[in-house]
Amino acid sequence: MTQADRDRLVTLKKAKKKLITQREAAEELGVSTRHVKRLLCALKKRGDKAVIHGLRGKPSNRRIAEATEKEAVKTLSAEVYEGFGPTLAADYLRKKHGIEASKETVRHWMMRGKLWRAKPEKVKKVHAWRPRRSRLGELVQWDTSTHDWLEGRGETVYLIAMIDDATSRLFARFVRHDSTEENMKLLWSYLEKFGRPIAFYTDKASLFQTAEKRKRNETGVEKDAVEMPPTQIGRALRELGITWIAAHSPQAKGRVERNFKTAQDRLVKGLRVAGVKTIEGANQYLQEDYLVWWDQELTVEPANPDDAHRPLDKSHNLAASLSHVETRQVRNDYTLQWDGKFYQIEPRAVVSGLRRANVRVEQRLDGALAVRYGEKYLPVTRCEVAAKKAPARVPAEPPKQRRQARRGSDWNRNFDLKKAPKIWQVAQDSSPRQSEAD
Repeated sequence: MTQADRDRLVTLKKAKKKLITQREAAEELGVSTRHVKRLLCALKKRGDKAVIHGLRGKPSNRRIAEATEKEAVKTLSAEVYEGFGPTLAADYLRKKHGIEASKETVRHWMMRGKLWRAKPEKVKKVHAWRPRRSRLGELVQWDTSTHDWLEGRGETVYLIAMIDDATSRLFARFVRHDSTEENMKLLWSYLEKFGRPIAFYTDKASLFQTAEKRKRNETGVEKDAVEMPPTQIGRALRELGITWIAAHSPQAKGRVERNFKTAQDRLVKGLRVAGVKTIEGANQYLQEDYLVWWDQELTVEPANPDDAHRPLDKSHNLAASLSHVETRQVRNDYTLQWDGKFYQIEPRAVVSGLRRANVRVEQRLDGALAVRYGEKYLPVTRCEVAAKKAPARVPAEPPKQRRQARRGSDWNRNFDLKKAPKIWQVAQDSSPRQSEAD
């Protein structure tokens, strides 16, 4: 019996002894007068146990069967569900295994099955978040996440995401490279589906901003900022009338960063369960499963129902704006050079002032090349440059033999001073007197 039960018992006994009326007892207990009468009847039959609920200590009739709990714990013990939290585990038990249970029930099951450890609640300093924009399309955060999305089952992929600041609506795609071309392709898809937002909010990566080159450890006063030419994406946004805003820290674009944190947990595990090994399969799961769940669970209604996206009109050429653009000078023979190749402007397109003029060259995303002079596109054909004739090969002369040094006289080859006769003997043998006497 709890203290509350004891207090109720005291009140009922006062009403039984008519120290207080039944209406006063009902007001004190917070129940109706009719219920006080029922409690007084039970007090006569059961005694003090009348204040204790009859189902106390008994299992609830709505309790999930123990066999279901064992089945759920066995399922979640599989390697494919390693690292799943109670919320995600409850979703997969319901969708794939037909086990209906709340996330708190699954949490208790996983704790009893040694699959989840309760974490102590930490008191953190509250950070005042920037209020959301009021309309859909006012501000879209744009970023790329580098992560082992396929957990070594396939090639390395990157996730490019665009998330609306007012509603948290997500638009994303897996790509093989975090390049200007892949980001432009995603931007093209976004613009065709939703229209032109007011502004994009990104970091200061080289895709969006050209950094000024400075010497390392340069001494002296701080230099004034130099206005650098825009990147290809920056130029494209200007042509489309979309403002680009740079974030000065990762926390400033926290909405897209928190999106990646969720994806690196939930999306990675979903790809694992689905057995995805290719980028095509990853994008299919992303579009058909993850983004559908995101829209249902994590998007919010904007403060203002008006859509700030602006439609594309005839003046917006996505193929021209979303391409690699550079300037080239037309040569005297009405040719221009691009990527090491020469292109000839067709004679029917030659106009006054074209020679030595600067033209805009667009390398389209589909590989096509377009040349624009003013507001008019010029037809061009590639010039086949004749290969230079290789010079005649002269046979190499045989190497000259090295002349040996000429050998000197060998008059003293067998001469040995020690074995030679004595001088007096030689002189005696060669004496003319001796010869005459003989």
